[in-house]
Amino acid sequence: MEGNSHGENWEKFCQFIEVLNPCMDDYLYIFDIREDFYAISSGALKRFKISAAQFHNVSEGLREFVYAEDIDMLLEDLALMISGEKDFHNLQYRWLGPDGKPIWINCRGRIIKDTDGKPEFMIGCINEIGAKQKADNTSGLLGESSLMSYVREVGPRVPEGYILRIGIDNFKEINENKGIEYGDMILRKTAECIEGVIQPGQKLYRMVADEFMVIDFQGGSTKKAHKLYKKICQKVEEFIEQNHYEAVYTVSGGILSCSQIQDESFSSIMKLSEFALNEAKRKGKNRSYIFDERDYKEFLRKKELLSEMRYAIYDDYKGFEVHFQPIVDAKIGKLASAETLLRFHSEVTGAVSPVEFIPLLEETGLIIPVGRWVLEQACSRCREIQKYIPDFRVSVNLSYVQVKKSNVLKEITSMIEKYELNPRNLIVELTESGFLESDSNFRKLCDGLKESGVALALDDFGTGYSNFHYLYDLGPNIIKIDRSFTVKALQNDYEHGLLEHIIQMIHSIELRICIEGIETEEELAKINKLEPDYIQGYFFGRPCPYETFYENHVKVAEVEE
Repeated sequence: MEGNSHGENWEKFCQFIEVLNPCMDDYLYIFDIREDFYAISSGALKRFKISAAQFHNVSEGLREFVYAEDIDMLLEDLALMISGEKDFHNLQYRWLGPDGKPIWINCRGRIIKDTDGKPEFMIGCINEIGAKQKADNTSGLLGESSLMSYVREVGPRVPEGYILRIGIDNFKEINENKGIEYGDMILRKTAECIEGVIQPGQKLYRMVADEFMVIDFQGGSTKKAHKLYKKICQKVEEFIEQNHYEAVYTVSGGILSCSQIQDESFSSIMKLSEFALNEAKRKGKNRSYIFDERDYKEFLRKKELLSEMRYAIYDDYKGFEVHFQPIVDAKIGKLASAETLLRFHSEVTGAVSPVEFIPLLEETGLIIPVGRWVLEQACSRCREIQKYIPDFRVSVNLSYVQVKKSNVLKEITSMIEKYELNPRNLIVELTESGFLESDSNFRKLCDGLKESGVALALDDFGTGYSNFHYLYDLGPNIIKIDRSFTVKALQNDYEHGLLEHIIQMIHSIELRICIEGIETEEELAKINKLEPDYIQGYFFGRPCPYETFYENHVKVAEVEE
């Protein structure tokens, strides 16, 4: 570098930067405009994708760690600084982290001129603007970023103890009903309630939204954590009473033993404690839940399965398959129709039971697109089979979610038109348990099916939900007796007599009845004496793919004709 004073100033600035480096979270820098040389706090090398704390050829060096979309904007502003048109730099843009992901920063800098008034140095500071706050002014507590630092300080092994994650139940309602300022007051008071009962050495942090975290690295047990949770609840109740019940609320608690933290990392603490708190809320709120590895594995299994099913839906339903089970006309013993049943498998999960994946489809609403796909498969196959069995009918199960959250009636009529089916050849099966809540959508569907000429079957009759007023309210054409009821009727005289009377009653109001779950010839003979209309069960065939169904049932029926 030319000029003794210039070089001395550079050295002093660099020394100053390194002296302050451990004293601050931000990153100081100096840009030697004359020598085209750049230096930054060495701490920046850990946070950003910077290979050296000092480098020449600044414009090219910046390209290494400045987000590609922002580099031109930065260089334009630096050019104005170097030319002397500007003397203060203040720009918000993105640098790259070690993983290549963008990190928002605010870069400020001031020009220092030489004795001739020309720009000599640009000195400034880089600070993250997307980083999480270290403290929370609303609750008066340290925040998540400070918790992360604390965990790293006590590492690498997490000491014995527990994590108690507290969440205010239905906090959103407080904000909506009382306003944000009132909600902030509730957060402060809740923080005070927790602070009032924690022990010396325990630490309290404010997490996201309405959550707090108590850290005990002093060997405390989950039993002690539950006692602490109860004390917090008591303090909250006392505050509510002192506040004249203006806002009545509860808190839930997720408890995690430090011994259960898998890789002893901050991310594991956050992930597992969040799961524990969510379980407490899922189980009814106003309670605590102690982390259980088995529950967590089940949660991960659901998460994995849901991911696989989403991917399958986007990949033209690859992995989903429609199976068909024969339904026989009891009077003549011939194939009358088939029930359409959904199956799923993937390379990751293998074959999955419908008992496991269908509730997940319903919880997430994915049953709507999947149900539409099943309906189309059923109508398409029904049309093919009718080439050989003209009166063949196919039944499709509808989920209560489809009925309540989609225009499934329009989908049904559209599919009938698309595949040129007689409406009577499609049977819609609704499970009784889905109708325990009175809903206008259900009545609208049932009325619409009647108007369209589509048959309605009430499935799982006799499973414990049975209420005869559904026969009047929904006006089904067919009643299906669940296998659990069938088995009892085959083994118990009382249940047998009850089934006999139900069949007589169903026939007296001119409805048809289908008995499910017949597996042996002996069972068939006994049930046939009760004169049902249709019979379904493993005796006639298990659910199977269309190709197998066609070979084993459609071809056979065609030959018999």
